[in-house]
Amino acid sequence: MPESQRVAAVQSPVIPVVGGLIAEHPGTISLGQGVVNYPPPEEAIAKIQSFLADPQNHKYKMVQGIPELLEALEGKLRRENGIDIGEAHRIVVTAGGNMGFVNALLAIADPGDEIILQTPYYFNHEMAIALADCKAVCVPTDDAYQLQPEAIRRAVGDRTRAVVTISPNNPTGAVYPAAALAEVNALCRERGLYHIHDEAYEYFTYDGAEHRSPASFPHSAGHTISLFSFSKAYGFASWRIGYMVLPEHLYMAVKKIQDTLVICPPVISQWAALGALEAGAPYCQGHLENIAKVRTMVLEALAQLPGLVTVPPAAGAFYCLPRVHTPLRAMEVVERLIRDFGVAVIPGDTFGMTEGCYLRVAYGVLETHTAAEGLKRLVQGLRAIAGTETP
Repeated sequence: MPESQRVAAVQSPVIPVVGGLIAEHPGTISLGQGVVNYPPPEEAIAKIQSFLADPQNHKYKMVQGIPELLEALEGKLRRENGIDIGEAHRIVVTAGGNMGFVNALLAIADPGDEIILQTPYYFNHEMAIALADCKAVCVPTDDAYQLQPEAIRRAVGDRTRAVVTISPNNPTGAVYPAAALAEVNALCRERGLYHIHDEAYEYFTYDGAEHRSPASFPHSAGHTISLFSFSKAYGFASWRIGYMVLPEHLYMAVKKIQDTLVICPPVISQWAALGALEAGAPYCQGHLENIAKVRTMVLEALAQLPGLVTVPPAAGAFYCLPRVHTPLRAMEVVERLIRDFGVAVIPGDTFGMTEGCYLRVAYGVLETHTAAEGLKRLVQGLRAIAGTETP
């Protein structure tokens, strides 16, 4: 029996593929998956006792999230993001940031509609668009992986429904200036489009780069959808908890979608998220020093490969997306790095970078001693694999 043609057209998730290769080669150091190396805060674990103390918590709760968490998120958004939740905005707690994107997509688009992504894109966004039977229109970023607002403007068509941006960015580590985000946000307002902005890495910035939420801009409330996650900042990857800020007029549509897909976000994770918010941004920021050290190690290691590797600025998240100057396919390089050198990265093809060899290097999970060995293997591998295969 055949599978759905719509599903068959969706790219296979690359993380499990690379994970399978790693499993076949024990001892491989992974610079692949984007997770942090620290656990959830103690306050999050302590809140689970509050969950367990009430037998009613084992039953379904409100589709949009428990009142305690919604109230705490409203305060966080006002203090940290400059977003006032009033009559124009709503908050919906989600089972992770990806679910927020699917909620938004299904609420605003019909089959055949177009969603503008920036290339390189986050692969789960592109996959969701295909699953919704919509079309991803890809607009290249510039050589520094920054937005090109005029190119976005030219890509808008009759079926365009939204423009998607991610900052700090996965997979590039780029951080978009407020002025560029404001220009895209204004374009969306002028053209009657939604601006979907993913802010999962809001606390991860370096070298003076600043994160900005487009939903804080004047006149943005009616067309801006903001996506947030607890997975990265609070070491919550498996807890599947995030939230979205959306215009009031989309609230009922998103509740319909979420009720169909998950009924309510995991209530135990919502209580843990409430504890995480009590720890607050300082918890993540207390771990940034170590991540920043590893980031410096990554950039210094790749700088040892002039002429072979080009690394655009990466002032956010915990990724960089270097270009390797070789005619080899990215997946071929990835396979050989794992098999012959015991180090794993992610091929750029999965992020839409099909012209040339791009590799995503993730460093959030690494301790300095592991990073040193992994980067040594990466540099040796790229020299041996690509250095003899330069164009």
